[in-house]
Amino acid sequence: MKQLLLFLLCSSLSLAVPSVTTASEPPILPAKEVSVRSGLPNFFAKAQSPGAELKVAYLGGSITAQPGWRVKSLKLIQSTFPQAKFTEINAALGGTGSDLGVFRVDPEVLNIGPDLLFVEFAVNDGGAEPSRILKGMEGIVRKTWKAYPNCDICFVYTVTEALVPPMLEGNFPRAVCAMEMLADHYSVPTIHMGMEVARMAKEGTLLWKAKLPTNDAEKAEVLGKFVFAPDSVHPHVETGHQLYLESIQRSLPLIQKASAQPRPHRAATPLVADNYEMAKMVPLPPAAISAGIQKLPDDHSMSKRFPRLSPLFSGSKSGESVSFKFKGTRASLYHVIGPDVGQVRISVDEAPPKTVTIFDPYCNSHRISTLSLCSDLADTIHTVRIEIDPTAPDKAAILAKRNVKIEKPEQYEGTVFYPSKLLLIGELVE
Repeated sequence: MKQLLLFLLCSSLSLAVPSVTTASEPPILPAKEVSVRSGLPNFFAKAQSPGAELKVAYLGGSITAQPGWRVKSLKLIQSTFPQAKFTEINAALGGTGSDLGVFRVDPEVLNIGPDLLFVEFAVNDGGAEPSRILKGMEGIVRKTWKAYPNCDICFVYTVTEALVPPMLEGNFPRAVCAMEMLADHYSVPTIHMGMEVARMAKEGTLLWKAKLPTNDAEKAEVLGKFVFAPDSVHPHVETGHQLYLESIQRSLPLIQKASAQPRPHRAATPLVADNYEMAKMVPLPPAAISAGIQKLPDDHSMSKRFPRLSPLFSGSKSGESVSFKFKGTRASLYHVIGPDVGQVRISVDEAPPKTVTIFDPYCNSHRISTLSLCSDLADTIHTVRIEIDPTAPDKAAILAKRNVKIEKPEQYEGTVFYPSKLLLIGELVE
């Protein structure tokens, strides 16, 4: 309760709250479309300079990956400031949240040099614990301003049918409330692009899930309602994403008007003492990989399909492993999963190994994933080993959870392991 009162008081005074450990629940906050805070002063000042070249980065999930609000908003910005030239940094990756975004921001955004960073993780963080959200999102902010103090940041929020109920009652969803705590602490402007979506849903004029009608008969079937998405999550570019764009179109002038004088950002005292500012994505050291796990050629279909993971490795024999030491508190593995993967055994320090099934109900195709190896450790040196397990899981039973049937059994044979990079809160130890 003391932390909550302190947060509310400091927010009203626009002051930074002291560093705290992550609370179990953020305060419930009333929903609104835009919070301007200190605005985007460096971005707007540079955008108004004739001949200026700016890079606009989009870090988010599959909604950002669509050719929707991301593409539309960049066109809007370019048309608003025709005297400047804008380049997109597309760092969207479907099915991922801020806990991976904090590791991706260095190689996919900061290494390119952004002037403005939009961060969109409200949907993929929708079921995450607030403590995880705070650590990841704060790490993104602090990493960005450490590398590029003049880069402005804007949090943007999207919505789905499953996450909209609090907004129908006038409040932000839980994940957004957590992100708003950080936005207040660092005076980062925020735009909830789904406010109009929620309003239409509440009045009954929005259809969450349907294909876009193309003729009078199909229009009659949807009863004249606004069709938002084909799946209640990923908006149609022509409709749902247009609502998102219009939200940005309304909000940016307000943010520009409120923007302070251009100045470098200085990260305040951390809101969360154990945030992920020190998150690192590092290549697998050659010494960490056993002989039976080989680097896939650059022209291999998997390498070309997942360039983010280059170099990508592959092994399938029981006992082949990845082993490493690190000094820190958390380690994960960036890898690919799909029909041909199976199980691994993970050993940390002297603890007994645990068997982890990396095949999941969505493994009817290959995709990028993360494998948690250890977390919340003492900040000392730890030894980690990931070993291919010879036993294949019951893949048919796992897929059946989504009513998916195995039609080509040969595609699901084996226990392949596709490791790529290490995700560390800490440092590798030779």
